[in-house]
Amino acid sequence: MRLSTKSRFAVTAMIDVALREDRGPVSLAAISERHHISLSYLEQLFSKLRQQGLVESTRGPGGGYSLARNAEKISMADIVGAVDAPSEEETRTEADSWMGSELWSSLNDKMLSHLQSITLRQLVAEQRARGVAIEPAEPTRSNVRRGVFARPKTAALKVTAPNSVFALANSLLPSRS
Repeated sequence: MRLSTKSRFAVTAMIDVALREDRGPVSLAAISERHHISLSYLEQLFSKLRQQGLVESTRGPGGGYSLARNAEKISMADIVGAVDAPSEEETRTEADSWMGSELWSSLNDKMLSHLQSITLRQLVAEQRARGVAIEPAEPTRSNVRRGVFARPKTAALKVTAPNSVFALANSLLPSRS
């Protein structure tokens, strides 16, 4: 297992989704804007996270991603493993290497064990303890109550112009008084 920029971005994005889990699906565009991560890069990461059953996607207006299971049951190792799974070639090279033996295997096991002990819920709690502010939910079509707000009153327009060709003709004729 290795920690890369890809895994760091994935953990950051998952914390973002977990922080806002009570508001419904979180759009990748919003995550991209908040954390300055390329939208196309996030799409690649979330595709892998979805394949591993860590997030669910919702399509359409107000759609986005939400956690597929409780944040307490998602470990940092799950997230990192989903986006940074070693390729078959890397695994073969490590196994064939004389240096990839017991020392690296032992270090990898310890790192994996440590990452498995850190849950997404703990990471979210740390962010909240640091005072990370969550912006108020923006109104969407699904959470805006229609018909509750009074429409602004507009003054009725008094039209003095003729409303037909006949009325126009009558207005042009000299008055017979």
